[in-house]
Amino acid sequence: MSRVGFIGAGRMGLPMVRGLAEAGHEVRALGRSSESRAAIYASGAEAFSDLSEVGEGADLVTVCVFSDDQVRHVCLDSPLLAAMPSGAVLAVHTTVSPRTVEAVAERAAAHGIDVVDAAVSGGPPDIAAGCLTLFLGGPEGAVARIRPILQSYGDPILHVGPSGNGQRVKLVNNALFAAQIGLLAEAADLGRQLGIDESVLLEALPHGSSASRVMGSVAARGSVRSFRSAVGEFLDKDVAVVRKTVAELGGDLGILDSVISGGHPVRYPR
Repeated sequence: MSRVGFIGAGRMGLPMVRGLAEAGHEVRALGRSSESRAAIYASGAEAFSDLSEVGEGADLVTVCVFSDDQVRHVCLDSPLLAAMPSGAVLAVHTTVSPRTVEAVAERAAAHGIDVVDAAVSGGPPDIAAGCLTLFLGGPEGAVARIRPILQSYGDPILHVGPSGNGQRVKLVNNALFAAQIGLLAEAADLGRQLGIDESVLLEALPHGSSASRVMGSVAARGSVRSFRSAVGEFLDKDVAVVRKTVAELGGDLGILDSVISGGHPVRYPR
């Protein structure tokens, strides 16, 4: 089994820590507060308050913090990389700019460390069930070394190319995800115009040819507004990363931009 360092044992990260520990890996997780450390211990891992201790002797260090700035702080402005052994792998689950991944990979290479951007699609229930989708960008050898570890909570694990490509695939995925929520909001509005209650639509449409994974999740919540409220914090952050990245690369979201918001703002039912 492997020694795994884990940074970001929160809503998404803590179930990952539990899955890694249950699979028999030696897990060292960062815990800044007493509450965080107690939760980490309860998950079967060791808790440390210093990033260097998390990285020491690790085969893999996984970063699952919230924002691009936090990833840069952990990976570029802290002693983490210097503490990790040469030959280790750093995996980034956080949705960030591909340029951030490239900057981290360049810095890590000086320490003999490979970087894999391991973008995720799914939530805590998928992690607990061992079926979180992972889009991996990075060197084939590094991906092969960490795949057995990530299988503690990930399936499928998809290698989509070099470093940064995991994030690129995730950004396209999230643009479509946000657009589908927008389309469902418009569909609910159309239903009301036709005299159909949203709850009736959401009971019926998942059985028709318009069905999708997003629609099933919305239907389970009972309304577009309720689902949007549940995922809003993460969705808004990820959509902002999509817009920034596309702008940096000189690209265009096209019709996706209009559906997400654009000149015709998405209307969420009251």
